[in-house]
Amino acid sequence: MADETASGVRVRRAYDPPEAADGHRVLVDRLWPRGLSKEHAHFDEWLRTVAPSAELRRWYGHDPARFGEFAARYRAELAEAEHAEALGRLRALAVGGPLTLLTATKDLEHAHTHVLAEELKG
Repeated sequence: MADETASGVRVRRAYDPPEAADGHRVLVDRLWPRGLSKEHAHFDEWLRTVAPSAELRRWYGHDPARFGEFAARYRAELAEAEHAEALGRLRALAVGGPLTLLTATKDLEHAHTHVLAEELKG
């Protein structure tokens, strides 16, 4: 199941098979998706530097009750140089056509990809 924003940016799981509407598929996780072989990984590039820091990821622990604070902290990280460059790359891809952000996270509504899609919309 894909979540699509008004800007044409989609959020999907890395394990989902590609769809024609996906456009450019970018893995935006810091870690390689568990159990996904390189032969079955259908994405165009891996931008691990746009993912939340290891410290932030550990603090969050995918706890939906912490999502609001996580989103605020993650937006602050996205403003830092390392993340800003990768975010700029995603912005350029979004302008060029459909863009799909891929993550291994099960809960897409409370994932960093949701925050990224909102940032790309703005």
